[in-house]
Amino acid sequence: MTEPSRSTALLLNVDGLSVDYKLKGLSSRAIDGVSFALRAGEAVALVGESGSGKTTTAMAIAGLLSPNARVSEGEVRYRGERLPINDDVAMRPHRWSETSVVFQGAMNALNPVHRITKQIAEPCILRLGLSRSEATVRARELLELVGIPADRGAAYPHELSGGMRQRVMIAMALACRPSIVIGDEPTTALDVITQAQILKLFGDLRSKLNLALILITHDLSVVAETCDRVMIMYAGRIVEDGTVADVFAQPKHPYTQLLIESIPNPANGKRMIRPIPGDPPNLVNRPSGCAFHSRCPSAMTVCATEVPSLDEVRRGRVACHLHRPLTQEDKVAIHA
Repeated sequence: MTEPSRSTALLLNVDGLSVDYKLKGLSSRAIDGVSFALRAGEAVALVGESGSGKTTTAMAIAGLLSPNARVSEGEVRYRGERLPINDDVAMRPHRWSETSVVFQGAMNALNPVHRITKQIAEPCILRLGLSRSEATVRARELLELVGIPADRGAAYPHELSGGMRQRVMIAMALACRPSIVIGDEPTTALDVITQAQILKLFGDLRSKLNLALILITHDLSVVAETCDRVMIMYAGRIVEDGTVADVFAQPKHPYTQLLIESIPNPANGKRMIRPIPGDPPNLVNRPSGCAFHSRCPSAMTVCATEVPSLDEVRRGRVACHLHRPLTQEDKVAIHA
């Protein structure tokens, strides 16, 4: 398997993406105006509490939303081409070959009655047009690539450990040589040691294959180990976007600050863990203004009435009335 040429070309452009769910006659906007770009070889994390919109954003990009969900606004472009994300049939040629997904529960995602090699070979046959023997050779190569001896491909999923099953899922995601891999909390169900091994594997594969990675997680420690950029999501919107180093060192949004303060720090046993007060908002009846204002320790009067836009600031983007967006003069000075 040859290593591709290195590139930092723009792969994915998500512009104003909004997703609505319908349940029992009620409509809920789960994603509201999400915009970001992803370059080749870049690893970006989507972080936030349960219900913040991380997985919905990723599944919308892959065209894998549930039947009661639909992209209502915005678009997704891959290498400049608009993806038909609301059309399952039209999206099929784009899945696996351009964007693939590593799901959280490998045991549920793998077919229990087929051997591992056969399951990895199947997308190679369907998408790459390989013969059965060629696809089997590629499946064995992929198993070796993710650290599993090729002869273990004769096993059934239940005969492998949790960590090995997750490696199989990664091998399947790479089967058709995609440029982008989405990891939907791929290490949540694993023990700490296996989690570290899987994260290292993602890093190694990014380096070898120049993969772009979208990692969905609620664990900021995972982000620190794996990603270049982090986007903090709350109530279906991105509230902060920046490099991992900048966001951890100088978090700008109060929600980001509280998320970081809620992480135990073994190096500082005296620091108290600070829980985030209150509950996430009900998106069927979205609150006015900033959705975080009722839980925010820095809330001002304007926060209850005006939705803050996601503006460029020094070292990233933030949606918060506490921060002044950059003027055109500021941008010129920064890039001078």
